[in-house]
Amino acid sequence: MSAQLDVLNGQVPRYEDYVAEFDFDALARTILSGDLNGAVNAAVECCDRHADDPSRIALYWENKDGEQATVTFAELSRRAARFANVLKAQGVQPGDRVAGLLPRIPELLTVILGTWRAGAVYQPLFTAFGPKAIEYRCGASEAKLVVTDAANRSKLDDVKDCPAIATIGAPKDGDLDFAAEMDTASEDFAPVMRDGEDAFLMMFTSGTTGLPKGVAVPLKAMVAFYEYMRFSVDLRPDDRYWNIADPGWAYGLYYAVTGPLFMGHATTLYDGPFTVDGTYKVILDNGITNLAGAPTAYRLLMGAGKEAAADVKGKLRVVSSAGEPLNPEVIRWFDDALGCPIFDHYGQTEMGMAVCNHHGLSHHVEPGAAGLPLPGFVVTVVDEETLEELPPHTPGIMAVVRSKSPGFWFQGYWKQDTKSFKGDYYLTGDTVELNDDGSFSFVGRSDDIITSSGYRIGPFDVESALIEHASVAETAVVGKPDPERTEIVKAFVVLKKGFEASDDLAEELRLLVKTRLAAHAYPREIVFVDELPKTPSGKIQRFLLRKQDSAA
Repeated sequence: MSAQLDVLNGQVPRYEDYVAEFDFDALARTILSGDLNGAVNAAVECCDRHADDPSRIALYWENKDGEQATVTFAELSRRAARFANVLKAQGVQPGDRVAGLLPRIPELLTVILGTWRAGAVYQPLFTAFGPKAIEYRCGASEAKLVVTDAANRSKLDDVKDCPAIATIGAPKDGDLDFAAEMDTASEDFAPVMRDGEDAFLMMFTSGTTGLPKGVAVPLKAMVAFYEYMRFSVDLRPDDRYWNIADPGWAYGLYYAVTGPLFMGHATTLYDGPFTVDGTYKVILDNGITNLAGAPTAYRLLMGAGKEAAADVKGKLRVVSSAGEPLNPEVIRWFDDALGCPIFDHYGQTEMGMAVCNHHGLSHHVEPGAAGLPLPGFVVTVVDEETLEELPPHTPGIMAVVRSKSPGFWFQGYWKQDTKSFKGDYYLTGDTVELNDDGSFSFVGRSDDIITSSGYRIGPFDVESALIEHASVAETAVVGKPDPERTEIVKAFVVLKKGFEASDDLAEELRLLVKTRLAAHAYPREIVFVDELPKTPSGKIQRFLLRKQDSAA
């Protein structure tokens, strides 16, 4: 276990050495204070065991008005115990779901950790959801309580069969007054021990092509979350860490909350809208050195230009990107304008991050590739129909070999059939290619792949070529039905400020793709739009763009 111990001692071993000696069970025993065999509690792992030092910071918080606060692990532990007693008084039992419709405020961590301390399951509700989205998720999970704040409380008025409600600030008649209940609750609450297979989070997929599906995340997933934070994000004790992602979604809840707190590291929450100026200000004011987020945000930073980034250049040590493939042009721009490496990471709500370019392990980084499997995951490329494993440079479905992947914790959708399990494989639904060095390059979602004149064209490649043009801020590429070619490539383009749409510009973009990519892959149609349809977590909804052409 020399390579594994090197990591735990702060060394940076070679990726292949670490993987060769990796032992998931041994790592779990080393990094957990509890035991996955019936004696583990997420609040203990993510808070209590770090609370012996009364000055150890768990949270740096700031809002759009410039208000700031810090919360220690010790204070957070006391607040979590109080909220666990509130839950117990309301009849919430171990294993019950407690939903949080909350912005990025300090009370969010109290609710999450208090839920865990009581042995219950925390369920995030994104604050941009409307009543129907909330109603579906609360009904499907059978949530026993929803905690919200005054700004979001009105959304629950139209939720049919809404669970009991606890409100932070200005509760309505019939609501629990969060502050009053917390004031009278005891700080004495023994953490409820659970098994590693028991759930501690209840997630729902984004549901871009159907109703969202529930994912019960077991406590043993904390070990995989640690791996991602330690190996891929390379979170170090002297880092100031900020994950821009909202904790209402998997990447934010897994890696802006659970991951850093598990490591005893402070997290940063900014309660405000994303803006370029605001992002740079938080980085400078808080001395952020380790940044994580989604390509959507990074493309907006790039679109603002080098001048806006000048004061931040050299301040960031490493940057991690997840949620969508990272365009090579963004990688080059971060190196040039911000002086830091930005690595692409791939994962899903169903399994967390699984294929990454690891900041904390030494290996070759293939530009534009998603990276190498996280230790504990064996990943391959298969033919979706035959399940035959495919050689390098052959597009197929990315698949996790379940029997060889102790870090893979997904056991199936909540009270639904899981059609993505086929034999020993979990099929991700994403089309990729295996590279010669063992890394994986993203081609597209299997339903996003464009078939034109016999060619299979990945939208990501076309989008990456288009975004290299100085005028392009964002773009999405889809296949449009065509009687002659089956489909043609169609691009929707958002221009940067200062550029105007024109036929000449459209032709310039077509020629760029022909030159940079391939003649058969250029967009025969280009539509200039003000914005692209996205999920609340920032992923482009290409299926909505395809529907426009299907309905035409």
